[in-house]
Amino acid sequence: MARVSGVDLPREKRVEIGLTYIYGIGLHTSQRLLERTRINPETRVRDLSDDEVGRIREIVDKEMRVEGDLRREISMNVKRLMDIGSYRGLRHRRGLPLRGQRTRTNARTRRGPRRAVGGRKKK
Repeated sequence: MARVSGVDLPREKRVEIGLTYIYGIGLHTSQRLLERTRINPETRVRDLSDDEVGRIREIVDKEMRVEGDLRREISMNVKRLMDIGSYRGLRHRRGLPLRGQRTRTNARTRRGPRRAVGGRKKK
């Protein structure tokens, strides 16, 4: 079983896709990584040799910020925005969209499910 940066790669998938299970590695980064290590992207994870897994692990560990380090850095960036009181920090604190989206309708992902407002009736 191939294990890179503390993540078990799914055995049945192609290496190109399997690497995207690591937080911080997307498809493009995965393709560039395989190009540098001269591994065929069509290879299944189960068919990788120990040497190939070692080359992948070496590059990921030395040159990329992934998993815990990346999560920590992102959370520190958000915390910094909140501490300095920037507009984006306030939006993070309130759990609202921060990139200029409308909130009168459609902000359900950030705001959560609708809550019914009771006790409203016309006179």
